Amino acid sequence: MASLPEIIRYTDKYLRLREIGDWPNALNGLQIENSGRVTKIGAAVDASTRVLSEAAKKDVDLLVLHHGLFWKGLKPITGALRRQLRFAFENDIALYSAHLPLDIHPKIGNNAQLVAALGLKPTKPFLEEKGQPIGLKARSSLLREELVRKLRNVVGGPVKAFNFGPKKTKLLGIITGGAGSEIYRVAQEKIDTFVTGEAPHWAAVAAEELGMNLLLGGHYATEVFGVQALAAHLSTKFSLPWEFIDYPIGL
Repeated sequence: MASLPEIIRYTDKYLRLREIGDWPNALNGLQIENSGRVTKIGAAVDASTRVLSEAAKKDVDLLVLHHGLFWKGLKPITGALRRQLRFAFENDIALYSAHLPLDIHPKIGNNAQLVAALGLKPTKPFLEEKGQPIGLKARSSLLREELVRKLRNVVGGPVKAFNFGPKKTKLLGIITGGAGSEIYRVAQEKIDTFVTGEAPHWAAVAAEELGMNLLLGGHYATEVFGVQALAAHLSTKFSLPWEFIDYPIGL
């Protein structure tokens, strides 16, 4: 049976954790260690009390997350944070978080997984942030309505479509999560259809001004792919069972 340090060393290297820039509060990597014993991997998008509670019920002792515990930065260990830490400590659950390294991974990343799920092939990365490109371009000959239908099926829920671009798509820009505010930078890449999770109000206005299709599949729904793919990969690598803990927040 693999130990926690062995799994963490492998995962850090596989995700190129030390090479990829990110926001400081992402705190990528091992956020909480356990006793070192790993018998089951859990995957979830967000760290929360109910996710940790469910992980404990399912006997998960390594929880892989996209959004970790410390997004708000340094703060007192009171209230929700104290409760979350108590769940982890009392149930011997290790927490591992990967934000941008998981978004942009060429095989198991959120972007790559969403492109593949849509039946498309990526052409090249684009849109630099924190020292590396965070999105993927993909060629397409799909009608806009067909693309929206595919995206709806892939994310398993509604898609907000602002149809201000061509009816037949040619070049897609895909950035999972909350990248809608980057619409002007995306437009500079000659992209006619921008697929992301969520966007501010003004981005819909910008889409019309730019003559671009803007498709919003949901922040959570477009970021379930990476943690599941990573957990499945680690499951195969270390012969461990894994389970997805699904708690959508509605955004």
